[in-house]
Amino acid sequence: MKDYRALVTSNREIAEGIYELVFVLPEPVAVRAGQFAEISVGGAHLLRRPFAVCKAEGEKITVCFQVRGEGTRRLASVGAGERLQVLMPLGNGFFVRPEEKKVALVAGGVGIFPMISVAREYAAEKELHAYLGFRNAAAVCGLDEFAGAKAVRAVTDDGSFGEKKNAVQGLETDLQAGIRPDVVLACGPLPMLRALKSTLEKAGIPGYVSLEERMGCGIGACLVCVCNLTNGEHARVCKDGPVFPIGDVEL
Repeated sequence: MKDYRALVTSNREIAEGIYELVFVLPEPVAVRAGQFAEISVGGAHLLRRPFAVCKAEGEKITVCFQVRGEGTRRLASVGAGERLQVLMPLGNGFFVRPEEKKVALVAGGVGIFPMISVAREYAAEKELHAYLGFRNAAAVCGLDEFAGAKAVRAVTDDGSFGEKKNAVQGLETDLQAGIRPDVVLACGPLPMLRALKSTLEKAGIPGYVSLEERMGCGIGACLVCVCNLTNGEHARVCKDGPVFPIGDVEL
């Protein structure tokens, strides 16, 4: 983990209100699938914002984000040639065991972004099935990043692209057809994760989830991102996660 002065090389809108930001670090950085970066958006916003690393290609890093507030709105206005302060890599990412050959990726909304790094890391050695849920056709993005998966099911809440389903319902359709993964990796909004947890418990399939939480420091010191564990204890999403066994966290 280091604090870098990164040079922005591109920042473009890839879907409605969703941006792909590419920057270059002073040195190559090894990033595990599911790890994240804390980026300073500048101005009056003192706290950095956490963003999943979609791609890490030596010094070149790609993150994607949705404009949701003043901080991300300001980040969307950053242009090539500008510099950003970036702390990375942070957190514990996804790890797929050697015996887990068939892997399902379940993502909703901006939860697709951590899954891009998973697809890139494991597509060559695992049989990946991706279930990607979006709000509508205007929000669909990143599908080409899953080209290495055996199957990709992209759905939307309103049916304007693909089937009118959510990502969990897409997985359930395949489970009913006898397509059963050895493990499920997921990221998305809490209602989706709650539904997924129920589905996996009934099916007896292990799963891991990357939690989306507001963060202050990104290194476990400020305790802004504490989550509740099912054993009654607490964990810091930034330091102990963001990836947890889905059965270990309260959703």
